[in-house]
Amino acid sequence: MEQPRNEESDAEQADLPAEEEADVEELQAAPSRVIHEVVRRQGDEELDRPARSLFWSGIVAGVVMAASVLGRGLIESHLPDTPWRLAVSSIGYALGFVIVVLGRLQLFTESTLSAVIPFAAHPTPRNLLRLGRLWGIVLTANLLGTLLIAYLVSAGWMGTPAATKAMLDTSRSLLELSGWDAVRAGVPAGFLMAGVAWSLPGARNQQFFVILFITYFISLGEFAHVVAGGLEAWMLWLAGEASLDWVLGGFLAPALIGNILGGSVLFGLLAHVQVREEL
Repeated sequence: MEQPRNEESDAEQADLPAEEEADVEELQAAPSRVIHEVVRRQGDEELDRPARSLFWSGIVAGVVMAASVLGRGLIESHLPDTPWRLAVSSIGYALGFVIVVLGRLQLFTESTLSAVIPFAAHPTPRNLLRLGRLWGIVLTANLLGTLLIAYLVSAGWMGTPAATKAMLDTSRSLLELSGWDAVRAGVPAGFLMAGVAWSLPGARNQQFFVILFITYFISLGEFAHVVAGGLEAWMLWLAGEASLDWVLGGFLAPALIGNILGGSVLFGLLAHVQVREEL
């Protein structure tokens, strides 16, 4: 009995004027398999980019991510120490992410999804090597970019004393995290950033708000993002408030593990599994 109803429904749709049918197609949300294919193709393109292009794009992304720490820090510096302070200042945390994502710069946590989908679709040794190559280049470049900007700011060659103080003040919350805390805080950050990459193809003209909304909650939840948090960790080290051992082993490595688990294992593989039978 279901088939006649489906045929009737198809007939009703076929009776729409061509202009209205076009409107339906335009307003209809893209199926998950279409989103999956868009992300897969984007990932394939990134995997095939020259190493030098990936590296310099990653450097720029690392430098730009300073805007997130600066944005949150500056807003916090103008607010009283109240329970709602973080809820307001977290808006500034989105600043660097908006520039990086809309500018199509190479940010490691976004690459954890777009680059893992081609491997999930075709798990071959070649694709695994391509994935490792991309991750290695982008992560290294991102961290070098954050180290560069942290040094320039800490040395007084960029910004103002007030801006430097604001960035340091907002960075000190990292010192409260143990290694295991950083892993746990890194998982939701990786998951949410993968959500950005997955949501953008269907966001059309609302991409700015998708990035703003999701990254706002990364800050509000005080989750650990390996690149933005890496800048904060470098600044604490350069200010003499943290050791290099803590930066590398106490924050960066645990946050990286958490970001990969959240972005690749939880979001990436689950996003692929849901459409695997439709491909």
